[in-house]
Amino acid sequence: MKLTKKIPNALTLGNLYCGFLSIGFAANGQFKNAAVLIIIGMMLDSMDGRLARMLDADSTLGKELDSLADIVTFGVAPSFLVYYTSFYQFGLLGFFVAGLLPLFGAYRLARFNTSPPKSSLHYFIGVPITAAGGILAILTLFGDRIPNIVTSVIFTAMCFLMVSRIRIPSFKEIPLPKYGTIVTVFIGALLYVIYKGTYEQFPYLIYIAAPLYFAYLAWRFIKRGKNE
Repeated sequence: MKLTKKIPNALTLGNLYCGFLSIGFAANGQFKNAAVLIIIGMMLDSMDGRLARMLDADSTLGKELDSLADIVTFGVAPSFLVYYTSFYQFGLLGFFVAGLLPLFGAYRLARFNTSPPKSSLHYFIGVPITAAGGILAILTLFGDRIPNIVTSVIFTAMCFLMVSRIRIPSFKEIPLPKYGTIVTVFIGALLYVIYKGTYEQFPYLIYIAAPLYFAYLAWRFIKRGKNE
């Protein structure tokens, strides 16, 4: 196998490693950096599939790796993050509740992997685990201004929406990376923080995430322009 055909799987493994690092940062009290690592994982997740198709490197191995990485980075890591920042107040009960996210996420991934190809590219059946984990990560970034009850409600909603049969718009017509809408909101909030002069309080890993996202976004627009 050519080295270039291994690049998509390398990105997938990078996504998984971001999940592992996020758990470690959360355990050490660096919650915002833990959240940023989940965002970086989202970016890597948005790239691996497209690169696999571009390089003609689609494989069953890649599909299985992608699901394993997703359950760690967008299921296990956000559940630890939510527990350490919010649910710890409820003691052991909060720990058990936080563990529901990877359970619902694993079911959602298994259902997706065993379902026939989608008849439409305009919607997902249920919220993708990547989006659910990303939303919870963003909540953590700005959690000091969000009441715990709001976090609890959104956490519960994400769990049930993942396994629901509700059609969720995919926004694939928008020339942004996969789940780019969520990341764009995140970057917009970052720029607002910088504008307000409080960037010193922001997690330092954002200086890796933001350039990575903008570079990929620029590449997507250039590629789209060439195809038109």
